[in-house]
Amino acid sequence: MTSLPPYWRNAIDGDWVDGGAGRLDVLDPATGEKIAEQALADAADVDRAVAAARRVHLSGALTAMRPIERGRMVQAMGRYLLEHKDEIARILVLEQGKPLWEAVIEVEGAALYFEYYGNQAATVEGRSIPLGAGYYDFTDYEPMGVSAQIIPWNYPVEMTARSLAAALATGNACVIKSPELTPLTNAYFVHAAAAAGFPPGTVNLICGFGHEAGAALAGHAHVNQIVFTGSVQTGIAIASAAARNVVPCVLELGGKSAAIVHEDADLAAFDTDIRWGIFFNAGQVCSAMSRVIVHESRAEELIARAEAIASSLSVGPGIERVEFGATMGAMVSEAQRDRAAAMVTRAEAVGARLITGGRALNRPGAFLQPTVLAGVTPDMEIAREEVFGPVLSVLTFKDEAEAIEIANSTDYGLVGGVFTRDLDRATRAARQIRAGQVFVNEWYAGGVETPFGGVGKSGYGREKGREALWNYVQTKNIAIRMGRG
Repeated sequence: MTSLPPYWRNAIDGDWVDGGAGRLDVLDPATGEKIAEQALADAADVDRAVAAARRVHLSGALTAMRPIERGRMVQAMGRYLLEHKDEIARILVLEQGKPLWEAVIEVEGAALYFEYYGNQAATVEGRSIPLGAGYYDFTDYEPMGVSAQIIPWNYPVEMTARSLAAALATGNACVIKSPELTPLTNAYFVHAAAAAGFPPGTVNLICGFGHEAGAALAGHAHVNQIVFTGSVQTGIAIASAAARNVVPCVLELGGKSAAIVHEDADLAAFDTDIRWGIFFNAGQVCSAMSRVIVHESRAEELIARAEAIASSLSVGPGIERVEFGATMGAMVSEAQRDRAAAMVTRAEAVGARLITGGRALNRPGAFLQPTVLAGVTPDMEIAREEVFGPVLSVLTFKDEAEAIEIANSTDYGLVGGVFTRDLDRATRAARQIRAGQVFVNEWYAGGVETPFGGVGKSGYGREKGREALWNYVQTKNIAIRMGRG
């Protein structure tokens, strides 16, 4: 196993460069120990990165090639990730904290985006519009130009792949701002782009603080489109900065997603949904199943099952958790862990019942016990605000209308779920749940092919699926008057 490089630079216009804002210590959340230093970009670095991407875009290098050829290059980037899967996964564990087997899944998932969008590159086609005799009218899709992508720390590899693959497939040049907590693995996308043959400056990578590099990127006059995943507060700031330049955004701002579990649901099968829905990646998932709204007749059985699942998880350093199984790693930082634990404590103070977990582990590192809370009511903070940790809140309902009301009672609307053997009831719920994606009888059903995004304070725009491609292109109409040559 190779040692981790002690210092990681930014990538601008094909060169690896230092940052104008100095260096940042990158910590292993499982130990709290420093594992590397990362160059920090300032506003001047952002200017250079945007200028490099803009130069590539204006050169026409990406649009001059046949789309199917560009698609092959995008696919080659995915193959590069798979060829380096083991080393990327190991670094991801060290900077983010998740179990090694989860990190491997993330790298494989990232590669899948490049395979999928590489296949889609040649399918972004215009259409002809009949205007009668004497006219020939058609539409064309042109790349936006410079795509700025501000990446979250919970899935730094997969979330970067999600936006980068679609942007490159449609002929955009990109500036990636990696997350300060997990900046290291993003370097592999620059290597992958170079190995695939993309011109220098097509993929630029900077790491910097949100108030400095992030703000400079979001408000940059030569950025043509922005993709952001993160908090509501930061999303509002980014959208406000972009609006001053009339730049469109795709915002994925988290959620407080609920699964409605009816009295006829298969609770034995639902065990798997609890395991993946709230404890995968230590609950640090925007679309986590953070609320379960269960029919009162099945509540105690479900709570007992949730307790058993939470208690069965082995929690500890992700680098030691190699094999797929009932394990959970550290949260990304002690600050994030402490925030989640404090929310659990406040929930107990207002009447929620702590079934299991809720406390930091008595060991170094950002570890939180897998947690289940019962007796939660819709008015509680724990039922309304995103925890972003391994904390499951269980609420109850008496009838279908009440279940929908509770599910829709937050400001968020990212995903939702309904579990029942009654297809009519499932269909009604799917139509009534206020969310961008609804799962029926399996949490996280879907894949890279299915559109993903929120309503309300969960943001706007769609990622994944063919719908994502339209974020990265603009429609041009060309109308020709015939017979006047």
